[in-house]
Amino acid sequence: MKKLLVSIVAALMAVPSFAQYSSGGFELDKESLYYGIRFGGTLASVGGDVSVGTKVGLTLAGVIGLRVSSTAPVFLESGLYYTQRGAKEGNITITHDNLEIPVLVKYGFKATDEIALLPFFGPYFAYAVSSEYKYKGETAPTDQFRPNRNNMGFKLGCGAEFNKIYAEVGYQFGVTNFMDSDDFTAHNNAFFLNLGLNF
Repeated sequence: MKKLLVSIVAALMAVPSFAQYSSGGFELDKESLYYGIRFGGTLASVGGDVSVGTKVGLTLAGVIGLRVSSTAPVFLESGLYYTQRGAKEGNITITHDNLEIPVLVKYGFKATDEIALLPFFGPYFAYAVSSEYKYKGETAPTDQFRPNRNNMGFKLGCGAEFNKIYAEVGYQFGVTNFMDSDDFTAHNNAFFLNLGLNF
């Protein structure tokens, strides 16, 4: 996991600067291209036929966005996220560490002269780089727990930007079954709160 985090940070530092196209990330009065970094936390759970309590996790991401309309402050944003998902309740612990690519549509409007609000919605596509199920501290045998590493879902929330400082809160809900089973379904869900910078 340490090697993965180091690789993601190195990739973020290697992203070329688009600051000449925008100042502060979201300029609502003209076209802009921006990129940013995000760091935050999640309160994840599992829904579906399997319902397990919440588990705290981390998020680290690099994003890039583009204004897609010349007449309205509509932005399309994507990026690469490392997210910790899963659930925990009693003797059961489910852990999923995902690489995630969202495709979000954002609409910006000014709350004040210095603060922009950006509600967003869109799908995400994820791959579990690690997946584990534990009961009473013991890892389940693979013939009893076969995770589906590919999953997708939707994210919705709202961001706020002030002088390049960005914050967002939202919820994401999985629509694919992350268990390789025809007997029951299990979906990754999570509340999230991220902070970061836009350039």
